[in-house]
Amino acid sequence: MDAMPDTIALRPAGAVIHPTAVVARGAELGMGVRIGPFCTVGANVAIDDRVELVSHVVVDGHTRIGADVVLYPFCTVGLAPQDLKYAGQPTRCEIGARTQVREHCTIHRGTVTGKGITRVGADCLLMAVAHVAHDCTVGDHVIIANNVVMGGHVSIADHAVIGGSAAIHQYVRIGRAAMIGGVSGVEADVIPFGSVIGNRARLAGLNVVGLKRRGFDKAQIQLLHNAFRDLFRHESVFAQRLAAVRARYGEEALVAEVLAFIDAPSHRGLIRAE
Repeated sequence: MDAMPDTIALRPAGAVIHPTAVVARGAELGMGVRIGPFCTVGANVAIDDRVELVSHVVVDGHTRIGADVVLYPFCTVGLAPQDLKYAGQPTRCEIGARTQVREHCTIHRGTVTGKGITRVGADCLLMAVAHVAHDCTVGDHVIIANNVVMGGHVSIADHAVIGGSAAIHQYVRIGRAAMIGGVSGVEADVIPFGSVIGNRARLAGLNVVGLKRRGFDKAQIQLLHNAFRDLFRHESVFAQRLAAVRARYGEEALVAEVLAFIDAPSHRGLIRAE
């Protein structure tokens, strides 16, 4: 990166930049930004208000960091993707407000053959040594535990929880409020509210704890459980079970969300129950 010593003409109010940090000309800093020792910020980076780069952080590329984000030591955001077809195009990376990115995490920018952007939502927690690959989309309030790795183009919806050392194959979709067990190899799509575990991961049931935490009542959870049982626990042709569940439960909001997820285009297919 073409970084230079701090050459920003006007520092926003309250901004603190350690003398060992390198901030390239052209970088945009919000009010109250704190950039700690030995950090490096590229020329096309925009950092919103009250963001903190603790130390030894690298932010590069066409990257925006949302307000109140904390980037911990040795994490890197917006660097070039690990894609041999990438040729330096000005693709993007974004992190939403109040997200915490812990030590040694890597979040790469997108590619022109993908969406052109890698996006992590607001109020997320990425624990140490997690990797968010190019063109991934991570929703809001997502928790990604230590050592999680994902291939390119993965989509993780709001409130999902990814257990430690899980590996997620490229193009996999993980539905809202799903739970991925630790050390799981996830090679196909996970329905909203589903709970998967194993290598390779199998659909073990519903993420009932997550549903309760999201405020869904007992009646809603029971209806979803009934639909899940009819869809995944019976031994018949899946298309027939899907049609039956659609006819019986299709007007229920949570079930409708699962059915819409199943109906949507998929590169990887669907994880099924054993």
